[in-house]
Amino acid sequence: MTHPDRTARAVSPLTRRGALLMGGAALLSACVSSGRSGGAGGGPRASDPAPRPVPNAGWDAWVSGFRGRAVARGISPATVDAAFRGAGFLPDVIERDRNQTEFKRSLEDYLNIAASDERVSLGRQKFAQYRGVLSSIESRYGVEGHVVAAVWGLESFYGTRRGNVPVISALSTLAYDGRRGEFFESQLVAALKILEAGDVAAQGMVGSWAGAMGHTQFIPTSYLAYAVDFTGDGRRDIWSEDPTDSLASTAAYLSRSGWTRGLPWGMEVTLPTGFDRGLLGRGKGRSAAEWQGLGVRAVGPVALAGGSIIDGGGPFFLLTQNFATILRYNNAQNYAIGVGHLSDRILGRGPVQASFGPDATGMTKADRQELQRLLTARGFDTGGTDGVIGARTRAAISAYQTSLGLPATGEPSLELLRRLR
Repeated sequence: MTHPDRTARAVSPLTRRGALLMGGAALLSACVSSGRSGGAGGGPRASDPAPRPVPNAGWDAWVSGFRGRAVARGISPATVDAAFRGAGFLPDVIERDRNQTEFKRSLEDYLNIAASDERVSLGRQKFAQYRGVLSSIESRYGVEGHVVAAVWGLESFYGTRRGNVPVISALSTLAYDGRRGEFFESQLVAALKILEAGDVAAQGMVGSWAGAMGHTQFIPTSYLAYAVDFTGDGRRDIWSEDPTDSLASTAAYLSRSGWTRGLPWGMEVTLPTGFDRGLLGRGKGRSAAEWQGLGVRAVGPVALAGGSIIDGGGPFFLLTQNFATILRYNNAQNYAIGVGHLSDRILGRGPVQASFGPDATGMTKADRQELQRLLTARGFDTGGTDGVIGARTRAAISAYQTSLGLPATGEPSLELLRRLR
């Protein structure tokens, strides 16, 4: 392709999703869609109904006042009027914002979801299907195609969970609600700028409940800063079934954030007996030669690189500067490891080799899987036996506890497992 990319002027660079979720611990769970046992929740499937607006006089008054502020910031009255034609107050969005999950998944659970068999299998199919597009994107931006595909896989399960919530309604509802009103109003103004540029019509601007859009879930300000028209059709279209502009926009984001082509994100490593644990931790980087001299070895068919080494709760991971670049996309350590590991699996590499230790309850993955099998056998369906304690497993535990007259905590434990045996 020889056409120039059309990009909007840059805005202040926030991490693309981190700003969206500053107010809650849903950062990890919002990005990893679905676990069979009720794992981290992602965007809705296309078949899920969109939330319905309800009359709200307060929202109406807020929109009336916002109209003047938007026009003062350079949005034409016609664009504002068209954007809010059919928009409305969405109480479901407020409920989601108020009830973001408060727990943080372990890295083991996160990788079980992020690199599940289903996600890896579909990722390899999509990587093969879009190999030509991804190769062209890599040539333009210097970001490897399997890395871009991994972001796609984590953000929307390869486009199958892009979200169906009207963005103008969602952002105006959240701005009116006021908990993070200034932030969401800034996103709403950015969304109006996108509409004014003609990249999408208001009715086609849909996304997550918090305003993230497209195959790789850009918030409006990040879209203005990084989205590109890679297809050359005059629109930076991240909403259509064709993922090309979304994938290229993700590569543009990573490229401008410092991605180095040819450098791995990181890798699993082994440490020698007696290794000084004081050398572990992000920010304690050393060269590959220095780590080699200290007895560190890469796991699998990769060359050791320079970087920092962290303890992942059993496995150890060496993290390079490209890992830090993924953090610019989403500032969560588990997410960045998830992207890196999924990208490796898409290339055909194997799972993490070292075993994770017991979790905070003292249970190993095998224990949790046995718990799920036994609950399901008793008629309390956990939705799968992946060892991830998600919403369905917790509901099954609660139902089992209730059947025995026990307090319905929904929490797994070794005692509960012993009772089931």
